[in-house]
Amino acid sequence: MARAPNYNHERKERDRIKAAKKAEKLATKAAAKERSVAADQRQAEETD
Repeated sequence: MARAPNYNHERKERDRIKAAKKAEKLATKAAAKERSVAADQRQAEETD
């Protein structure tokens, strides 16, 4: 006999995975921005 679906658990798992992906993207964007700002500061110091 087939098991009964547990819709609440499946939805929570999808939401958890989605949130993890979103957090990873935000972290990647923040790191890229930090590198960009650091590079801009170095470039400004070199031109002084």
